[in-house]
Amino acid sequence: MFNRPWHQLPIPLALLKLVKFRHELRQHNLHDTSQLPHRDALPQPTPEPDGRHLTARTADGSFNDLKHPEMGMAGTRFGRNVPLQDAKEDKHKIHQPSARRVSQALLTRHEFIPATILNLNAAAWIQFQTHDWFSHGSNQPNNQLEVPVEDSDSWAHERPMVVDKTLADSTRAVDDGLPKTFLNTETHWWDASQIYGSKQETIDKLRSHRDGKMRIEADGFLPLDPELGIDLVAFPGTWWIGMSMLHTLFVQEHNSICDRLKQAYPDWSDTQLFDHARLINAALIAKIHTVEWTPAILPHPATDLAMNANWWGLLGRDFKKAFGRLGEGELLSGIVGSATDHHSAPYYLTEEFTSVYRMHPLVPDEFEFYSHENGALLSKQDFISGFDKNTRPLTKEVGFANLFYSFGIAHPGAVTLHNYPHFLRQLVKPNGEVFDLAAVDILRDRERGVPRYNRFRELIGRGRVNSFEEITSNPQWVKELKEVYDNDVNQVDLMIGLFAEDLPQGFGFSDTAFRVFILMASRRLKSDRFFTKDYRAEIYTQLGLDWIENNSMVSVLKRHYPGLTPALRNMSNAFKPWQRVGPQRP
Repeated sequence: MFNRPWHQLPIPLALLKLVKFRHELRQHNLHDTSQLPHRDALPQPTPEPDGRHLTARTADGSFNDLKHPEMGMAGTRFGRNVPLQDAKEDKHKIHQPSARRVSQALLTRHEFIPATILNLNAAAWIQFQTHDWFSHGSNQPNNQLEVPVEDSDSWAHERPMVVDKTLADSTRAVDDGLPKTFLNTETHWWDASQIYGSKQETIDKLRSHRDGKMRIEADGFLPLDPELGIDLVAFPGTWWIGMSMLHTLFVQEHNSICDRLKQAYPDWSDTQLFDHARLINAALIAKIHTVEWTPAILPHPATDLAMNANWWGLLGRDFKKAFGRLGEGELLSGIVGSATDHHSAPYYLTEEFTSVYRMHPLVPDEFEFYSHENGALLSKQDFISGFDKNTRPLTKEVGFANLFYSFGIAHPGAVTLHNYPHFLRQLVKPNGEVFDLAAVDILRDRERGVPRYNRFRELIGRGRVNSFEEITSNPQWVKELKEVYDNDVNQVDLMIGLFAEDLPQGFGFSDTAFRVFILMASRRLKSDRFFTKDYRAEIYTQLGLDWIENNSMVSVLKRHYPGLTPALRNMSNAFKPWQRVGPQRP
């Protein structure tokens, strides 16, 4: 029995396997890049004289760890989940095979393959989250990679394809022969920085500076950025209607929290109200991701139990609510409220974490918009109609309630080969630049020293494969993989291997990606004092803890768009397909 994959074991045994995986990953797959040369050039924060940093999240993420205040702040390095000696770019093989060839042969979407376990809100949600977690910043415009384009390729733009290199770590200007490092422009913490920002001037621009609230217009839309022509937000990258929907929703939620805090604490200043509302809003978002989004995309009884245990412990929500915590350990009463622990390395998000969250196949090329009141078809639009500067006109035309409903009854794409969105493979930037994002995804892993699929499997404890047939049972994919990678299974790129893998029953993404998730999903909570030792009423207020405990994505949607209630009736998870309203389609 124990030779069977974990997901085929009885639930108690599967759960024990997951706990074992996490323990081993914590011991062997956290590697610190901050110790590499020129550490003294990294940001060195100074405490605020009024002590605000002790009880509130700072703008740049500093002082989460009070002994090492620079840990996880914006402008610090990405860590690694693989040993540093395995994190070196192989310059001689960066175009073997050409990333464009990989994109053409293995990622082209011939027809849309839906992920029927989810709705489209789940696809928007994960981009909303990654915008909180990481960004490598602007690329190097004068330092480029030339991607070979084959003569038979239909690519109608420059040949070779030119891709700007990732922005170099400014603290390490000299090539010292050690692995490259890259800086995260955002805070590494789960602090809703995509809403609030990772710089004080950004936060100041987005705040109303009255009663703790964020800026929002009387018509329910965020202010428009006069330069970009999109919503005024902290993280405007790759803007589309899904981002506008979620940013608007959680700015509204922040302001609702402020209203409730103002009632309870009428003498609080604007800053006190803002700081507490941010803490509460960020924790609610983290809870939604942990106990709703994750079980929706990984619908296995053991993962459902494990993610709920991350938040409430194996004894469960009802026990914790009735009796409180049993000690400081995480197993029985959950990570939230437990003792803080960074395990074997200081807390930083990692390059490999960034890699396993490349889930662009979730995005469709087209939308159908329906009325949330009667189910009538309003319009059909291609993705570009709701992209970049087109976002605001389309959200105005369709309306947020109809958008959330339309996303709720639609499926995202499955995270597999041959399902990468067409428009992203010929993406036109506002400046007119055209590039193939699928090829760029492949190139970024190679450039940043992320090991290829087989070595990566080995390093995270899954073991190597000896043949393409061990990756996938799809004979056509096996044939294509062999052709593209010249029959060398060790050359398969990480993203391609993740997309090609046979999935555990019902899973939305691969077991190999899931191993990194097991480690980093827990780590985002366990290393953060605002989710561990400072997750308490003295910091959040009891009102704040109750707000987090008693709310979900469903309740947030109902609060701000009550017209969605019929579609959400009896729904416990807003990321699973919603009920249709009005006449039912056959």
